[in-house]
Amino acid sequence: MPQHTPPRPICGHCEGFPTVAITTGTRTRDGQRKTITVHCPACHGTGHTTPAARAHTRIGA
Repeated sequence: MPQHTPPRPICGHCEGFPTVAITTGTRTRDGQRKTITVHCPACHGTGHTTPAARAHTRIGA
């Protein structure tokens, strides 16, 4: 029987778009725009968050 892994939650900071290219406003010698690549600081460019650790609660005395 196949094992199914539950889907990982999408990062709330980047909404699943972990890496973006931002233009610097300058151009290269051949006329193309110069860009830099930036990763989401919350998920480190993965697009997903790790599930929160389960809290153990004690029932009873």
